[in-house]
Order: sequence, then C-alpha cells, then structure tokens
Amino acid sequence: MRTESTIVFSARPELDRPILIEGLPGVGNVGKIAADFLANKLKAEHLATLTSHHLPPQVLVDGDGVAVMPSNEMYYLKDVGTSHLDVIFLIGEFQATTPDGQYIICEDMMKKVFLPYDVSTVFTLGGFGTGQVKEDGRVLGVASDTDMKERLEPYGVTFSPHEPPAGIVGASGILVGLSQQYGIDAACIIGETSGFFVDYRAGMRLIEVLERLLGLELDLSELEAMAKQMDEINSKVMKYASQQRSDNLGYIG
Repeated sequence: MRTESTIVFSARPELDRPILIEGLPGVGNVGKIAADFLANKLKAEHLATLTSHHLPPQVLVDGDGVAVMPSNEMYYLKDVGTSHLDVIFLIGEFQATTPDGQYIICEDMMKKVFLPYDVSTVFTLGGFGTGQVKEDGRVLGVASDTDMKERLEPYGVTFSPHEPPAGIVGASGILVGLSQQYGIDAACIIGETSGFFVDYRAGMRLIEVLERLLGLELDLSELEAMAKQMDEINSKVMKYASQQRSDNLGYIG
C-alpha cells in the first residue's frame, strides 16, 4: 500500500510561476553543492518540509545535541536577479532508500507543492561520475524536449547523445520525467566529476550556468577555497596510492 509523505508548510507565499531548482545528494554531491550554495547565498526563505518513512531510518544530531528527523526541505525566493524569476529550491541531506520511495516522494512533492504553485520550469542538478579526475569537466544536459535543449545550449550546457550512458538515477531523473508527463519544461544539468570525492569545482560549474540563467553575479571565493582544499587532499591520496602500488611491485623471473 502506497504511503504518502508528510509535507508541512511554514509559509504560503504568493509566487508567480516559479522555477524549481533541485539539488539533493548524489554523485560527488555536485547538485547539492550548487543548490545549497545558491539557497544560502541568496537567503532563501523556508517554504515546507517533507518527511517520509522512505527516507533513511536514522536521525541526525544538531549543534545542540538534539535529534533531527531526515527530511527534504523546500525554500523560496521572489524576483531573483535580472531574470526577475521566482524560485523554489529543493534541498536536503537525504534521498529515498528504495526505487518505490523515490517515486512516491517525488510524486507527492509534485502534486502537493509544485503543481499547486504552477511551477513553470524544473531544473534538477546532479553529477556524472566518470572515474577520472579532470580539471575542466563538462556540464551536460538532459532536456524534456528539444525546445528546452535549445534554450540551455547558449548557457554552456552540452547535450551529448546517450550521455550519461546509464541515464539519471534518483530525484534528479524522476522529477524531469514527471515534469514531462505534466507538461512542465524540465532539464537535468549535470556536472562531470570523478565521483571519488565531494567535487566543489563541478558544483561551481553548475552555479555558473545558473548564474547566467537567473541573471546573477555571485562571489564564489568560498567554494574556490573548499575546492583547493579538496585538490590538496586528492593529490595526497593519489600520491599515497601510487606509492603503495610501487611498493607492492615484486620481481618475477
């Protein structure tokens, strides 16, 4: 039996056909980095909280030692940048643990929040794990139709046939598919990442695309500092791994 999620609104703002930007955890946390940064930097206001038994069976512990149930959070902004668009952000620390749960949670948010607010466009954010560390990864796109593809290409989004080869897993994919069914323009914007670590550089590339879309100019120095820290950590790990391989080489003859 399907169990609905619980969605509790903290505000009921009037929004003018907002766009949705989703950035839940995934490969390299690329989408989460981008969406969290934008929501925090732009001081988005809380809209609603979703809880569900389809989220992981655990609680987080906050800075005061108080238990926090796993949730997905929605925030909103009005009149953003030179685009003057209203925006809803979907962010959080978790995704559903089962395929069925993924569909139920996404459908519940669509029917209880996004459709009632007449969301005009859905942008989901994610990472494409290549297994290789690259300095300049691509920003790939998967669109709901060819018109959406043509809309995004001028903003630096590359559309490559059959990439990602395994498709898009989780909320980032399901929300695009559901949007297609409901006649909402949608696209998943994906940053290439090795998939080995939290990839701030890939997240920054997504933010740069969204800056162009929304007409924003943000200070990314905070993320650049985090990216440099990860570069140093990654360099040390790679050096250690290389040393271990060298030490394990034996002579066979």
